[in-house]
Amino acid sequence: MVSEDELGARLKAYEGRPAAVAGAGKDPVNLPMIRHWCEAMGDTNPVYEGPDAIAPPTMLQAWTMGGLTGHTGRSQAYDDLLGLLDEAGCTSVVATDCEQEYVLVLRPGDEITFDTVIESVSERKTTRLGTGYFVTTRTEIRVGPGQDLAGTHRFRILKYAPAGGGRKQRGETAERQPARRPRPVVNRDNAGFWEGVEHHRLLIQRCTACRTLRFPWLPGCNRCGAPDWDTVEASGEGTVYSYVVMHHPPFPAFDPPYAVALIELTEGVRMISNVIGTPYDKVRIGLPVRLEFQSYDDDLVLPVFRAREEVA
Repeated sequence: MVSEDELGARLKAYEGRPAAVAGAGKDPVNLPMIRHWCEAMGDTNPVYEGPDAIAPPTMLQAWTMGGLTGHTGRSQAYDDLLGLLDEAGCTSVVATDCEQEYVLVLRPGDEITFDTVIESVSERKTTRLGTGYFVTTRTEIRVGPGQDLAGTHRFRILKYAPAGGGRKQRGETAERQPARRPRPVVNRDNAGFWEGVEHHRLLIQRCTACRTLRFPWLPGCNRCGAPDWDTVEASGEGTVYSYVVMHHPPFPAFDPPYAVALIELTEGVRMISNVIGTPYDKVRIGLPVRLEFQSYDDDLVLPVFRAREEVA
């Protein structure tokens, strides 16, 4: 069996090695993708529209995505690193955070290339999800015939062995207790929302200056910048604006596959939730849904949505 120190040294040896070389964007920067992005984000800034449009800077990673088939430039070193972590029992993965730096504005028609390096592999860490290693990659995105640097994208994942999810220990016969759902992070900016949910009320912030509704809750208005706000209670009616089906990774307290939906409420704001009562492969864009409140683990209440025809 490989010791923790030996495994750590083998993992560290991958630092500085390429994860992708001479990758190329599958599509040029284009207006349809910009429009989809802005619609999903609710960003109506006119600078992203028309013949002189620019791409939102935060789309930087979108232009490097390889889709289901991936990119030809991915290196063997990165696959070997992930394989080594799998052999060590760190078979689950979750994205933790990203950092971006913007150098140049991207415009429709620009074609990008990129190189990615394995920047760092952490020491073994213990988290609520389990024990594993943080792997950080750094991607440099370039544009134009001169291959000018357009920006950098650091992406960090945790490859881990799920807490309580391993094989039974020798002599263990008792059933494991069901895993608890992760608790929401409640802070001074969103405490009012979670207080409303606890009382089965879905509250939407409303700017008292320009009357703009906003969700998720923010400390100030994202339209006029005013700090003062009140709330309106959502009717609970909405439709599925978009959705994804989660197949992997397995995660304690969740049972994939399941649908995660972006719900557009009749009030005009959108929120992420689950569609319950409908098989994941039957969820569709435009599906009319109605709000419900579901209890988990006796002390957690979450807003979820059910197809209206099932309610009727």
